[in-house]
Amino acid sequence: MEKDQSRITPCALPGTLPWKPVMGTIGIGLTSVLLTGCSQAPDEKSPQPNIILIMADDMGYSDISCYGGEIPTPNLDMLAENGIRFTQFYNGGRCCPTRAALLTGLYAHQAGVGAMVSPSERPGYLGRLNEECATFAEVLRLEGYQTFMSGKWHVTHYDYNDPESTLHPDTWPVQRGFDRFFGTLAGAGSFYTPVSLMTDNDFIEPRDDFYYTEAINEQAVRFIDEADPERPFLLYVSHVAPHWPLHARPEHIKKFEGVYDTGWDRLREERYERMVGMGLVDEAWALSPRDEGIPPWEDAPHKEWEAYRMAVYAAQVYSMDLGIGLIIEALKRNGQFDNTLIMFLSDNGASAEVIQGTDTRHGYFERGGTTPDIFPGAPDTYASYGRAWANAGNTPYRRYKRWMHEGGIATPFIAHWPQVIEADQIADHVAHIIDLMPTFIDMAGGSYPETLDGNRLKPLEGISFLPLLRGREQEQHETLFWEHLGYNAIRHGKWKLVSSGDEWELYDLEEDRTELNDLAGNHPDMVEKLSVMWEEWAIRTNVK
Repeated sequence: MEKDQSRITPCALPGTLPWKPVMGTIGIGLTSVLLTGCSQAPDEKSPQPNIILIMADDMGYSDISCYGGEIPTPNLDMLAENGIRFTQFYNGGRCCPTRAALLTGLYAHQAGVGAMVSPSERPGYLGRLNEECATFAEVLRLEGYQTFMSGKWHVTHYDYNDPESTLHPDTWPVQRGFDRFFGTLAGAGSFYTPVSLMTDNDFIEPRDDFYYTEAINEQAVRFIDEADPERPFLLYVSHVAPHWPLHARPEHIKKFEGVYDTGWDRLREERYERMVGMGLVDEAWALSPRDEGIPPWEDAPHKEWEAYRMAVYAAQVYSMDLGIGLIIEALKRNGQFDNTLIMFLSDNGASAEVIQGTDTRHGYFERGGTTPDIFPGAPDTYASYGRAWANAGNTPYRRYKRWMHEGGIATPFIAHWPQVIEADQIADHVAHIIDLMPTFIDMAGGSYPETLDGNRLKPLEGISFLPLLRGREQEQHETLFWEHLGYNAIRHGKWKLVSSGDEWELYDLEEDRTELNDLAGNHPDMVEKLSVMWEEWAIRTNVK
C-alpha cells in the first residue's frame, strides 16, 4: 500500500404502515463471536457516531445534479456541498457482487456472491453470503450499535417461482446482524407490488397506494425515530431506484416532461461541461464518443417515447432524493444530524438492459415490455430506458453495468458528517466498497472478529478511510481487482487492465480515465505484469 497521492479540494409521514403481514416469523438464533485484536477509540471529541449508508441501484455516474446531472437532487446536493465528493470511488459493477463486498469488506467471491444468487457448489459462486464473512451489521452490533436496514438485500437465494421460499433463511438480514429489516430479498420487481417484500422475517403484502422508493425512505425514518437515543445506530438504506422497471408517480414524471426533448447527444455534452466545471472530471479526459450501437438523436425514431422514458427514469431519482430529505429531517428533529455520517453511492453504472415482455420473473404486467407503443410508469407497465440513455447516464465514461470499464464500476460517492468533515471538498482518493467495513469499525472504535459462530473469517481486504474524512494523511489502495461473469479488471497505480471476456486493454487513468487510448500494444510488459497479478488474485479469492 502507498501513501495517497490524491488531492482534496474545497468545493410528514403517514400514520399507517404501507404493508400488511402475510406469513409468520421464522425464528433463528443469533450467532456468537470471538473478538481479537486491539480496539481503536472513536474521535475523542464525540461519542460513537451514527452511520447511514444510502445506495442507489443502477444509477449512472452523472445523474444527480452534484455530479453534473440535470435531475434536481437538492438533498444530495446539500450533503455534497457540506461534505466530500469522491471522484475515484469504485463499486463491484453489478447488484449482487457490490452488495456482498459492501456488506463484508471482502471481494464478492470471498463472500460467496461472485455472480448472482442462483445456488451453486463453487465456493466463489454460492449465490448467498457464506460462513467465512461477517457483515458490518454483525460487527457493529458487537460495538453497541443498533442495526437497521430498509430496502433491497439481494445476497441470498430467492426462487421467483416460490415467493415464500425459505432456502437459506440464515442468510437473510435479521440473521446476518440487522436488528430490524424492511425490504425485499429479490433483486428487482414492481415498485407498486414488489416480490419478496418483508418486515424482519415475515413476508408481507403492500397496501393500497404503495410505492417502494417512498416506503424504503419512510421506514428508514421510523427506524431513526424509534431508535434508543442513548446508543448509536447503523442504518443501511438500499434503494431499488432507479433500477428498471420504469415506475414513478405521475406528478413526478410530469416535472420532467419536455426536459429530454433535445436528446441524448446534447445531454451528454451538457453534463460533461458541468462535470469539468465542477472539478469532477479533468478536461484532458475527452468525452467518450457516443456508443457505436446508438444512433444520433437526430436520426432516432420515436423521439417522444424516448424522451418520456428518460423522464420516468429521472422521476425515480427525484423521488429517491425527496425521501432522503425526510431522513435528514428526522436526524435534525432528533438532534442527531451533526454526529451522523451519511454516505451515498450507486451499486453499479447505468444499465443498458432492455426488458422484454416475456420477462415475467417479477409478475405479470398487462403492458409489459419495452416497446414504443407503451409509455411506461404505470403499475401495469414493465420497461427499461435502454442503451442510449444509459450511455448518457455514465457520462463521461464508456460501457455500463456489468462491464468493468469505468462506466460500469465508477460511482458517485458522497460523505457528510458535520462534526468531522469540512464542507465543499472534492477527493481524488482511490477507494472501493470493500473499504466501508473497516471505516465503520474504525469509527466505532472496534475490532474485526477472527471467528464468527465457530467459523474462521477471512481477513478484511479494505482500508479504512476515516483519516481522510478527518482531514489527515491517508493510505490508499495500490491495487484493486474486479471480476464478474468473465468481465475482468485490475487497477494498479495509474494503470488499468480491463477486458470484456476477450483481449486485455490497457489504460493510463491519469491521462485517459475515459479509456479511449488502448496502450496494450505499447506496453506488453505491463500487460503481462498486471495479468499475472490478476490471475494470482483470482486464484486467491475464489474467482477460479
